[in-house]
Formats: sequence, C-alpha cells, structure tokens
Amino acid sequence: MKILEKLFALISISVLTLTSCTKEEGLNEPLTNDPTVPAKVTDVTVKNGNGNATITYALRKDPVLLYVKAVYKTANGTEFETKSSSYNNTIFVEGFADTLEHEVKLYSVSRSNVISEPVTVKVKPLISPIWLAYNSLSIQNAFGGYNLSAVNTTKANIAIIVIKKNVFNEYEADRDKSVYSNADTILSKVRGLDTTLYRLGFYVQDRWGNKTDTLYSNVRPLYETQLSKSKFTAYVLPGDAAQVTNGAALQYMWDDRLGWPWTSFTSQSSGTEPHMVTFSLGVTAKLSRIWIRPYPEGNLWYYLSTMKRFEIYGATNPSLSGALDNTWTLLGSYTVKKPSGLPYGNDNGTDQTTAAAGFNWELNLSAPKVRYLRIRCLENFAGGTNQSINEISVFGDNR
Repeated sequence: MKILEKLFALISISVLTLTSCTKEEGLNEPLTNDPTVPAKVTDVTVKNGNGNATITYALRKDPVLLYVKAVYKTANGTEFETKSSSYNNTIFVEGFADTLEHEVKLYSVSRSNVISEPVTVKVKPLISPIWLAYNSLSIQNAFGGYNLSAVNTTKANIAIIVIKKNVFNEYEADRDKSVYSNADTILSKVRGLDTTLYRLGFYVQDRWGNKTDTLYSNVRPLYETQLSKSKFTAYVLPGDAAQVTNGAALQYMWDDRLGWPWTSFTSQSSGTEPHMVTFSLGVTAKLSRIWIRPYPEGNLWYYLSTMKRFEIYGATNPSLSGALDNTWTLLGSYTVKKPSGLPYGNDNGTDQTTAAAGFNWELNLSAPKVRYLRIRCLENFAGGTNQSINEISVFGDNR
C-alpha cells in the first residue's frame, strides 16, 4: 500500500498548504509565560456532512487565546486533531467512514500553550464518500477489457483499488488498474485484456485509511476485430444527403486513401436539416467502436464540413422509406472537441496531430447486432449540417 499512502500524503500536504493561511493564521506567534487559562468556546452548533462535520462556536474576546483545537477518534480507534485560529469561529473534522455518533472535544489553547477544559460535542456524519462511491460502483464487460464507473458526488479524494490473484492464488492490489480521483463522475476503461475469465475485486479507500467492503466481479472481455472494409457498400436511402458533384463519393469513406477527392463529402445544397449517410457493413456484428478521420481543408481540421456534433445509428433491417424510425438504434451521440480550444479557423500543432490520427468513438455496449450504419451530422464546425469523412474503420465482433 506504499504507493497509495504516498499519494494520499501528497494530497494531505497540499490541503494543509492551502488551508494554513485561513485555519491556522497567527498560530506561529511567539509564546508567553502567561498562565491564564483561555476561555472555552460557547454556543456550539454542528452541521454534519458526508464523512465530516463543521462545528461552529462563539469566542469571547480573550487576548491570550491563540487557537481552538478539536480532538476526536474515528471508528477504527485512530485519534485525529485539527486546529482553527482565534480569528475563525468554525472548525472542520473529517475522516469518518460511518454514520455513528462521535464525540469531539474542543479545547481553547493560549499563546503560552495553556489548554482549557474541553467542551464535548456530538457529531453524526452523513454517509462517507467512499460508501457513496462504492454503492454506485459498476463493472461492465467491454471489448478487450472492462469499464469501471462510479459516482463521487462530493468530489472527495478517493481511490478505487482493483485486486487480482497473484501466482500464489492470493489477492493483491493491481496499481495499474486502480483509480485515484476526485472527479464527480469516475470512469475507467481498461483495455488490452484477453477474452478469458478474470475474477477481480474492487474496494474504495480514502486518505485516512478507511475502506469499504470488496465487490467481487467476474470479468470476461468481449472479442473485438476490425471489420473488413472490402464488404462495405453504399446503401443510399430516401432522405440521405447527396455528395458534392466535384469528385467525392460515399464509398471513398472506406477505401483507405486519404486526401481529395478520396472522401465522403455531402453537399449543403441537400438542405439545412441534419445530413445523413448510410452504408452496409456486409456482415451482421455487435459493434464496439468506430474510428473516423476527418477531411482537412489544407492545415485546418476543425473547419467547414468537419463534424462537430453527430450521431451514429445501426440497424439490421432498416425501413426502406429512409425514416429514422424504430428500425434504427442509436449507437451513440458525440461531440468533437479541439484540444487547444483556439477560435474557429486556428489550429495548432496538437490540434492537427490529434485530428490526423483520427478519433475513436465507442458505441453503446448494450445495443444489438447491426448490419447497417447511419451517420447523422447535427452541426459541423462552420455551423452548418453537411458532413465530410476522409476515412472510417469499424470494430466489433462479427462471429
């Protein structure tokens, strides 16, 4: 657990550094030899939070008072101490992993380090962030691995530890697959695994050493291969957008050639409604992801007809009317984001390299097998709806 301990130690140091100016302002003043006992806090109120509590109190004007400290124990018996300067009237206690009632003793401390008798208060924390995350933990088989997701509503610093069996058939932490985060939504996509069965465990831990129960899951990654483009064919339906008339063609989207005119490029003359193109995969398959390389206008990739917001639909037996009806299943909605965030018409080197490598878009794992794909452009980077795709590759299980 040394790596985890070092990580949380660094987090703790950062928090202490950030809060030292507010919580312990003036605590480094020179000590005196005054034996006067500082006045105790009064009018104490408690606001319970998730795994913590904020204690508010009143302070008499007392020239000898330097700070107030809170001393308390968590359920595992570990004693903690936190301090708040005499300029504040609140103190924050944290590190609780249960919702039981806990005693907190508040001491007034003078500039001569004389300590008052304690004022004892009761706190009853709400459910801890580690348990909130644990209760929302989800493990889903994915192509070539699995997806781990959890909700961390309080944005606490937590670790989701993944454990697996070693050569001695004992569970141990897998540091590479464990997740350390303070995001409100946690998503970890593990790939590169064989399609064998894995018995894995997952638990959530915080920087105070509190940990949840372990959730065990049988993970069996799904098989994935690239579908053969030689079987792809155009499948133009009523309502599909026409290609521009100066060389582009729908089938150029999967011909493994780059640049002009080897691209699919719909004409804006097809109207302002979202432009759609449809093609057949030639096989029925459960799809995992689609790789799309946009068509560049010179050195500009996030430009003109490059899709900014779009949808991908799949079908096994689509309606010949061309209607986007219940014969089609939405496989995913996507937004292309320029890495640099530069204004329209300005791409830097990172933008160009990222787009030239193409974008991988994961599809809905719960969707059924499909034989036909439809790409619907809601908005391009110029603000219109026509679309261009230089090259596309489709991945999944066609067995």
